[in-house]
Amino acid sequence: MSKLKTNYMGIELKNPIVVGASNLVTDLNHLKKLEAAGAGAIVYKSLFEEQIQLENFFEEEAMAEYNNRNAEMINIYPDMKDAGPVDFLLKLKKAKEALNIPLIASLNCVYKETWVDYAKEIEKTGVDGIELNFYATPREFGVSGQEILEEQLNITSAVKEALKIPVAVKLSPYYTNTLRFAHMMEGAGADALVLFNKLFQPDIDIDTEELTFNFNKSGKGDYRQSLRYMGMLHGKMKATLVGNSGIIEGKDVIKMILAGAEAVQVVSTLYQNGLDYITTMLKDMEAWMDGKDYKSLDEFRGNLSKDNLKDPYAYTRAQYVDILMKKVELYKPNKMV
Repeated sequence: MSKLKTNYMGIELKNPIVVGASNLVTDLNHLKKLEAAGAGAIVYKSLFEEQIQLENFFEEEAMAEYNNRNAEMINIYPDMKDAGPVDFLLKLKKAKEALNIPLIASLNCVYKETWVDYAKEIEKTGVDGIELNFYATPREFGVSGQEILEEQLNITSAVKEALKIPVAVKLSPYYTNTLRFAHMMEGAGADALVLFNKLFQPDIDIDTEELTFNFNKSGKGDYRQSLRYMGMLHGKMKATLVGNSGIIEGKDVIKMILAGAEAVQVVSTLYQNGLDYITTMLKDMEAWMDGKDYKSLDEFRGNLSKDNLKDPYAYTRAQYVDILMKKVELYKPNKMV
């Protein structure tokens, strides 16, 4: 599969299909199956500092229950401080040792200091790179957007300075100017940008009148927002560009590369079609390339990026307005009321 080889934040991959962070990759058997199916690399499930804090809180509460019963009884509990990251790091190390393809860690923390501290510990496991999984949901009215941006940039810079392995940043699409922030992230040291993070959103069960949190898998067409920004950023960034969300079939990977992606991340399609579906996606890509007589991804990467299109309004709002103003023939496949 040499014709499919690519680069991901300085790491050479045999192909551009990277398995994204999810529960799938916490099982060593799954990891080996994904590698056998042809995955170019795997991103291990994120270490979430908030989850660790919650686990530690419950452990401390359980230990405190016996404080007034017997002074010696507290000793029946082992020292569980930071048991979360210790267990995570052990599993991450085992995962790295089990694979022959690159393994990338994922991290989501709360405080700048812990981003750096946990990143250092993760690096010791031998992983090939680390992905900073930024998920900023403002909780206070007094926090400005600029403060959030500066915090994420400072964290990226601090982590990059502390590590020797490459650093990727997984962004959301909700910045005021995503293009500018992408450049700022690159300036902060990001070796790769993953476009975009699929954020979990709450829902409401009207029968129980409770909030629910469902696992919302990506569907066909969900890649389009990533594709838009990929097309606008290609040729203007030194950082590797990685597509994410809604990469379901081999043709979706091709589309992202035509827009300018170096690689893509997949998760939902593996839940829907099985771990070995990567093999099908790779075969479909190769068949398309053979039909077009492409010998490598570089031959068509970015061919349909903004800078390589004759239409000066491609990927912009003007294109959107133009579509709305087209004749009704555009809508003929859909029954009009």
